[in-house]
Amino acid sequence: MTPEPSLVNTLSLAFLLVVSASPAHTTGTPKAAQLNPVRAFVSDPVSSASIPSPQPVAARTEIYTAKRGEAIPTIAHRYLGKTSYLTSAELAEAIRHINGDRTANILKANENIIIPGILAAPITEKTVQVAKDFEVRAIYLTGFMAGSERGIRVIKHWREVGGNAVVFDIKDSDGAVTIAFEHPLLGRHNVYVHDVPKFVHFLHQQNMHAIARIAIFRDERLVVNHPELAVLSRKNRTAWRENGKLVWTDPSNPQVQDYNIALAKHVAHLGVDEIQFDYVRFPAEGDQKDAAFGFQKDQPETAQAPDASGDNNSCDDGRLARPAKAEPRGTTTIADSKSAATTTNPPLNETASSASAPAPKGQKNAGHGANRGTVAKSAPESRRDDTNAACTLKPRGPQRSDVIAEFLKKAYSELHPTGVLLSLDVFGVMAWQRQVDLSHTGQDIVQMARYCDVLSPMIYPSHFFGMDGIVHPGDEPARFIGESMDRFELITKGSGVVIRPWLQAFRWRTKTYSPEYIKIQVETAKQKGGIGFLFWNAANDYSKPFMAMPEMEAANAKEKDSFFRGAPK
Repeated sequence: MTPEPSLVNTLSLAFLLVVSASPAHTTGTPKAAQLNPVRAFVSDPVSSASIPSPQPVAARTEIYTAKRGEAIPTIAHRYLGKTSYLTSAELAEAIRHINGDRTANILKANENIIIPGILAAPITEKTVQVAKDFEVRAIYLTGFMAGSERGIRVIKHWREVGGNAVVFDIKDSDGAVTIAFEHPLLGRHNVYVHDVPKFVHFLHQQNMHAIARIAIFRDERLVVNHPELAVLSRKNRTAWRENGKLVWTDPSNPQVQDYNIALAKHVAHLGVDEIQFDYVRFPAEGDQKDAAFGFQKDQPETAQAPDASGDNNSCDDGRLARPAKAEPRGTTTIADSKSAATTTNPPLNETASSASAPAPKGQKNAGHGANRGTVAKSAPESRRDDTNAACTLKPRGPQRSDVIAEFLKKAYSELHPTGVLLSLDVFGVMAWQRQVDLSHTGQDIVQMARYCDVLSPMIYPSHFFGMDGIVHPGDEPARFIGESMDRFELITKGSGVVIRPWLQAFRWRTKTYSPEYIKIQVETAKQKGGIGFLFWNAANDYSKPFMAMPEMEAANAKEKDSFFRGAPK
């Protein structure tokens, strides 16, 4: 039987273990403008300033006297917030190790247990400021996953294969806020990422860019608890429902806007590097004529409700002009011609619905670029061709796009001084610049580009159902990634905004999903001017990107910048 170490020796060992083995922390402000290279993948290092190595925080140990029958996991859960550890499982393992590598969890009455990694004060973290054209290579994690032991393993593996960023949920489209946050509109809620500064510090230790995702106006929790903040039904003056679901707040409601900005500012001060707005739009499905919004209060009713067909919004408003021609790549769309490419494109509400039919089991939705729904019937050709529709009366008064732009202008002015980047997720189909899509979503790309650093179009090939007459768009990633990027680059030319696309990391509506599929998307996006990329998988399964990344690294070493811009940072 191994003799018990003396208490003094054990405490000395505990301190050494905490300082040398557990994550180090710092409260200083990083001086770098760029993240460090991954040592495992050096192919042609880019000269850049590096983040100073984190210095160990003053950590100590604490002796806990157990009650009869208490278990180590229970004690670890109780002490987690006071320690340097990210998960209770990680802390429980450290407790076992420092207490003689014990295997038993159950403790005896009055047994003294050493708790390692006790912090003298809560961790504070500062934003690592980077240029907006920093080449992000990110995966998305739910808040639940980010705060779990499995999520930590996923993050570490992503870093090992060449990733340098993580997008994690602060608020998802169901309105669930995943962090501790006090606000009169929120109330009690489940917290999954218990210590954001500690989590962000961990990401920074991995030399990773921390992106906090906030779903803005689609907020089921908020409208259920506060129906007065929902879109209003013209028919019965109650909360409007999108295809039977009560999920949309009124984007023009000042309380809704202020709530989301307050959450974003709170997170910015916790040390994240970038705030990402998703669902920064109006609802695109449901009975649009029945939806009433606060900003329309003083407008004539004839100017308020867009026609789903697009016929009453066919006139160009002078701000959202369709590109005369996308960059040459085999498919073109001429603004003033009756081209087949445009006449086969259904409006957004049809495209989104058919592209977002019931998702694979186990996933809440395959991609966040479209709402779940049922396959819509095809519209007549004359209605689907918005270039052929007769020019009718222009809408009067403020439009949905003006509401979105004003909200972003306010948010950007309040967030930018904190040092974080602001990125916006937008529908991939908005690159086609059709008036019907603009009148529904309010996502005027030209205006939005003025009030953000990065635009992230959701250009999942599988979500272009019905576009350009392609039966299985999910199996043609190069075509749809390329066409989308051409268009986004063209319509944002001169704005200075960075285009960093969301790419498909799920097998929905494609038979060719594989590491090669991942590589085609990354390569095409880069060739078309994209800077970095984000992978979306609702279930956080990144097995294919994990396999593809080393292959792209190897190819990059042979042919410089074929997939990435220099070496990973």
